[in-house]
Amino acid sequence: MDLINLRILDILDIVLVALLLYYIYKLVKGTAAINIFIGIVMIYLVWKLTQFLAMEMLSSVLGEFIGVGMFALIVVFQQEIRKFLLMIGSTNFGRRRKFLRQLKFIRDTPEDSVTNVTAIVNACSEMAKTHTGALIVIKRNTSLDFVKTSGDAMDVLVNTPIIESIFYKNSPLHDGAMIIEDNSIVATRVILPVTNDNNMPLRFGLRHRAAVGISEKTDALALVVSEETGKLSYIKNGEFVIFKTEEELIEKIKRDLV
Repeated sequence: MDLINLRILDILDIVLVALLLYYIYKLVKGTAAINIFIGIVMIYLVWKLTQFLAMEMLSSVLGEFIGVGMFALIVVFQQEIRKFLLMIGSTNFGRRRKFLRQLKFIRDTPEDSVTNVTAIVNACSEMAKTHTGALIVIKRNTSLDFVKTSGDAMDVLVNTPIIESIFYKNSPLHDGAMIIEDNSIVATRVILPVTNDNNMPLRFGLRHRAAVGISEKTDALALVVSEETGKLSYIKNGEFVIFKTEEELIEKIKRDLV
């Protein structure tokens, strides 16, 4: 009986480690950190091999390197660690179904979102036609109070005409970001933290850098309409999400909000 329990625990141990490595890989995939991550894994495997072969001197050197290198890794993987801890910390453990949804084991239907996503995307589409610059942040789990106070408080139901009128170029509220919580516009003219990512193409301006910045520091979603190109961008977890049609974008946002 003990042998059976031990084997079950071993299998569970392997599965949990595999899941951890998988989510770490997802966080660093597509970034410069992926090469560092692969290098660390290779050094770790070589270290274990030298231990197995009883190569004491080389094993000792690699062991010291890995031990001291952990502090350096915290600096190198600062953004990735922030995203990982944000995913864990922003989870409401009191609602287990929501926790499982975040890990993508369960997906609810897009209609479960209370936010009028269609109105938001329609407004962005209309503003894109006239090259009206806009930056909209949609709250998920992480509180946005630390940025809301930098703007003007509001309490207006989300609808397309209101959003368009706020970002109209002659409107006193058009500069800065709009914050949406549930189905209400709660703040305008909000100043957001900008990303420090030097790999962002130069064609992206301050709106895009602010959208990436807020999505790196929180789990919020961001929509940006470029004043120069009229292109609509969707940003989540510090990354640009690709979509082909407005309908596809609406479905993606709805799924991300549930």
